[in-house]
Amino acid sequence: MPAAKTPTLLFVIGPPAVGKMTVGAEIARRTGLRLLHNHQTVDLVLPYFAFGSPAYSRLVGEFRRRILEEVAASDLPGIVFTFVQAFDLASDAASLERLAKIFDDRGGSAFYLELQATREERLRRNETTERLAAKPFKRDLAKSREQLLELDEKYQLNSRGEFDARPDYLRIDTTNMSPQAVAAIAIERFGLGNSAASA
Repeated sequence: MPAAKTPTLLFVIGPPAVGKMTVGAEIARRTGLRLLHNHQTVDLVLPYFAFGSPAYSRLVGEFRRRILEEVAASDLPGIVFTFVQAFDLASDAASLERLAKIFDDRGGSAFYLELQATREERLRRNETTERLAAKPFKRDLAKSREQLLELDEKYQLNSRGEFDARPDYLRIDTTNMSPQAVAAIAIERFGLGNSAASA
């Protein structure tokens, strides 16, 4: 009798333009996990409701929750979900805990990959072709830069090592690392598949 499926949820968290989508896509490519990057839901809702408005928040949250529920209940191996977490907001931590519970309740696993990089490097990455192609609302470069700097000032967007001792948590400085190298480390650390050896 085959073993029961244990779905995996990998959170890739960190500040804007740190490389979450790129690293997440590389992990998905190597492991078979699917990728849900945060702008897929953000950009879906923004044409209708302003960022941060009650309707915006409800819809984005609902889309994300429902997608993760369906993945957890499916035959898929799991999903990579990218998220900008404000570590000084209890509501952000609570949101991730609720999403992780979807997988925990099905006997699955949730892991956390936190990325960090210098602000200078993130400002450079903020204007890359790949990022702009995937995120239409970042194409106003002046506004996107302003938002990045504003979020940096307003929130604590890195954990500062608070969770480094947890076995389900990995923090990597990506400033001078390729997405492929970061993905390989995360895959090995969390046992996300046996394709890391072929990287």
